[in-house]
Amino acid sequence: MGNPEDARIPEGAQIPEGAVKPEEQRLGPVLRRRDQVQPGTTDQRLLDSEGDSEWVHTDPWRVMRIQSEFVEGFGALAELPGAISVFGSARTPAGGPDYEAGVQIGKALVEAGFAVITGGGPGAMEAANKGAREAKGVSVGLGIELPFESGLNPHVDIGVNFRYFFVRKTMFVKYAQGFVVLPGGLGTLDELFEALTLVQTGKVTRFPIVLFGTAYWGGLVDWLRDTVVAGGKASEHDLMLFHVTDDVDEAVRLVTKEVGR
Repeated sequence: MGNPEDARIPEGAQIPEGAVKPEEQRLGPVLRRRDQVQPGTTDQRLLDSEGDSEWVHTDPWRVMRIQSEFVEGFGALAELPGAISVFGSARTPAGGPDYEAGVQIGKALVEAGFAVITGGGPGAMEAANKGAREAKGVSVGLGIELPFESGLNPHVDIGVNFRYFFVRKTMFVKYAQGFVVLPGGLGTLDELFEALTLVQTGKVTRFPIVLFGTAYWGGLVDWLRDTVVAGGKASEHDLMLFHVTDDVDEAVRLVTKEVGR
C-alpha cells in the first residue's frame, strides 16, 4: 500500500530517494506540522524556474507590495516642508465657487509657508494643487488606483500613486500638519472622520481640521451635535476638534495658529 506519509506529498514534489517526510517543519518564523508540511525548501522554490505564477497573488506577496508602497511614500515625502492636506470632491466643476475656493486656499497655504498635499485627482484636489503651483510652492498629489480615475492632475509637482487606501491615508496624516476639507463626497468624509478619530484618541496631536463651507457642512455639524453627542455617542468636547469657516484667510490662520507657525 506504500508509505502513508508519501500519500500526503503533493504531486510533482522532488523528494530525495529514501527520504521520509518530516512531521515538523520550520520555515523562518512559521511552524508547520503533520499534513501542513511542505515539500522542498524556500530556496528551492525561489530558484525553480518552472511552475505557475499564482504566487504573485498570495497574501505574503501582497505584504511585500504594501511594504514597498510605504517605502516609496516615505522616500518621496520625507523631505517635504511643513504641509497641509486639502480634501474635496473630484466632481467639483472647474470654475465653480468651490473650485475657486480651492485655488485660493492652495495659494494662501503656500504663502503661509506650507506645501499642499491632495489626493492628486481632478475637481477640488486639482484646484488646491493649481493654487499651490501658481504660488510657486510645493504641490503634492497622492493618487490611488481606481477603475474610474484618470491619474494625477497636471498641477502636481511630486506625485505618488498607491494601490492601497490605508497606505495612502497614512501618508496624508504623517506628512501634514493639518487638514482643510472642502465640500466632498464619501472619500472626503472617510478622510475627515479618520482624522477626527486620530485626534480624538490622541494618536496625533496639534492637528487642526478646518471644514470649508458652512452651508455644506452645517447639516453634518448639526447631526453630530443633536444626534451623536446628544445621544451620548460622543462628547461635547469632540465638537471642538474641528472648525468651520467660509473665509480663506481664517482657514489658514487656524492652521497656522494650531501648529505654532
